[in-house]
Amino acid sequence: MTLEQLRIFIAVAEREHVTRAAAALGLTPSAVSAAIAALESRHGVMLFDRIGRGITMTGAGREFLTEARATLARAAEAEAVLTDLAGLRRGRLSLAASQTIGNYWLPPLMHRYRLAHPGIGLELFIGNSRQVAAKVVEGLVDLGFIEGEVAADELAIETVASDDMLLVASPALNAHGADLAALPWVCREPGSGTRAAMEALLAARGLRVADLSRLELPSNEAVRSAVEAGAGLAVLSRLVVASALAAGRLCVIGADLPTRSFHILRHRGRHQGKAAAAFRQLIASAE
Repeated sequence: MTLEQLRIFIAVAEREHVTRAAAALGLTPSAVSAAIAALESRHGVMLFDRIGRGITMTGAGREFLTEARATLARAAEAEAVLTDLAGLRRGRLSLAASQTIGNYWLPPLMHRYRLAHPGIGLELFIGNSRQVAAKVVEGLVDLGFIEGEVAADELAIETVASDDMLLVASPALNAHGADLAALPWVCREPGSGTRAAMEALLAARGLRVADLSRLELPSNEAVRSAVEAGAGLAVLSRLVVASALAAGRLCVIGADLPTRSFHILRHRGRHQGKAAAAFRQLIASAE
């Protein structure tokens, strides 16, 4: 069994699709199928059920996926130690960030880092705060960045920046002074730091999300577009709505929203390589 076979298995398992996995890995579908077949044949275990033209993981496949991910994480740690010896001349830094950070705050920092360390490859996963924390806990990324609050004994959490949250609406909605509970809302999904900021605003007024007429969308950009179209109120970061405010497509509704913090997450028990340390140092110098 090789690390390449594990990478192929994980890619197929996460997508349950050979062609999509092959495209993500830069391999041919036949090479991916051969690697999976070799694993199954060598160990006499079926990892996937072939149903028609599709595949689904078997129970054995689901159990093996956990171990395969852990093995690759341990291999990545070993590689990180060796990369340290190269003095940041080569290597890889994998990051995960919640949407506001990943789409607005982090890219300029990644650009500066790339200019300083052109030999370090950068990877970025964008999800909600809960998904990012899970990536760090599982050892799938080196550093995570979130706006929301998480609690996990495995995580070291450091505040690195602050963010203004705004209650916004389309000017056509005429929401100034209106009863917040009587208006429609547009919100992010549970697990999002932006959703948590909205819930805090409502809780301060004795309201819950369940009390509202609402449209729930999976990204800040989708929420902003819906609000610009007049779908309702939303709580969003100033970073997300700055251009829409300047263009007059959105307006700020009077609401006293506390500033929230951006946090960096790292795993307490895992080796932090020089690439990750250099990225944290760059962030500190930018404050």
